[in-house]
Amino acid sequence: MKPLNILCISSYYKGADFISAAHAAGHQVYLLTGSDLKQELWPWDAIKETYYMDIQENGTWDMQHLIGGIAFQMREIGFDKMVALDDFDVEQVAHLREHFRIPGMGSTTARYFRDKLAMRMKAYEAGIPVPRFTALFKDQDINDFANVGDAPWLIKPRSEASATGIQKISSSEELWSVIHGLEDKRPSYLVEKFAPGDVYHVDSLIYNGQVLFANVSQYLDTPFEVAHGGGIFRSQTVEQGSNDDLELRKLNTKVMQAFGMKNSASHTEFIKSKETGDFYFLETSARVGGANLAEMVTAATGINLWKEWALIELAVALDEDYSLPEVRKQHAGIVVSLSRFQHPDTNSFNDSEICWRMNKEWHIGLIVQSESRDRVRELLDHYTQRIGAEFHASLTPPDASRV
Repeated sequence: MKPLNILCISSYYKGADFISAAHAAGHQVYLLTGSDLKQELWPWDAIKETYYMDIQENGTWDMQHLIGGIAFQMREIGFDKMVALDDFDVEQVAHLREHFRIPGMGSTTARYFRDKLAMRMKAYEAGIPVPRFTALFKDQDINDFANVGDAPWLIKPRSEASATGIQKISSSEELWSVIHGLEDKRPSYLVEKFAPGDVYHVDSLIYNGQVLFANVSQYLDTPFEVAHGGGIFRSQTVEQGSNDDLELRKLNTKVMQAFGMKNSASHTEFIKSKETGDFYFLETSARVGGANLAEMVTAATGINLWKEWALIELAVALDEDYSLPEVRKQHAGIVVSLSRFQHPDTNSFNDSEICWRMNKEWHIGLIVQSESRDRVRELLDHYTQRIGAEFHASLTPPDASRV
């Protein structure tokens, strides 16, 4: 078997297990990342060569320089696969695939996994419930939206990750004030009805258009509340076989099929309305979920999403079969917070259920694993109280990056 040349592209430090798995399978992995990430603990022994991009003033990479640099390297290497390891890289890597005619997700499909407006329109067309929304292109559409139902509403950037850049709006006057303030950036946003409820996420693996693995979890505090209220991030797996678990697995499969997902990992979010109990689609992605949710999924199921995603990509490229490993059925939960200490000492957290500790400056985080979902919740509640009292910082300390 001739080794594949795999170019992993990531503007954030993540995906080490993907890189290691591809290398362990006998392939050559190249990494393209930001010059500000040179000091991160990448799996250097698994990387054949690394390329760096400087960040522009607008926080992005120069696409023409990126294309030119890759074209120069391809004179000798010839990349067989290009993989976006982070949400922010999905669209630009899709563009690169099309430019260099490399198999994989193209720009049109990628928009469904990055553009929140495209997501909602596609989901609505497929009969998947979504909160009421509209683009900000036409004034009349915005007025019609505001006149149909009462605030609150949410203005969301179409291409940011998680809760980044979301604003909560309480009146028509405030809505128009915010829209006017966006100026030329207005077409890059949408507005939707704020639906109070619990937010769930489904982390899955897709192979040949089929969802082979899905794990359903619930945020104990919504990402919006954490991002905008300075709270503590928590998530916990739901009871397998419960009504919520079964319903969200069905909805997740419907989303993947409607959006044209073929081979990837995915992180998809839904909200359960407090008013009606119905689930609504919020957003999806063509990558492994962030905030160390992959480690929580591994703790509950034994499935390493990064590793299995790499093996799926390799199987597709080599026209081989892929089989999912045996899935363990346990419960897990995660708690993560900014810390007022640069290197927080977590030794005083010593319960036997702890299976992972975060090692990141200005952060504190733990994952617990148990046969009992109630035990997981008990520990998360206890740790949240302790972290809030002894460690928590609500403002970003110097040099702290996103979770």
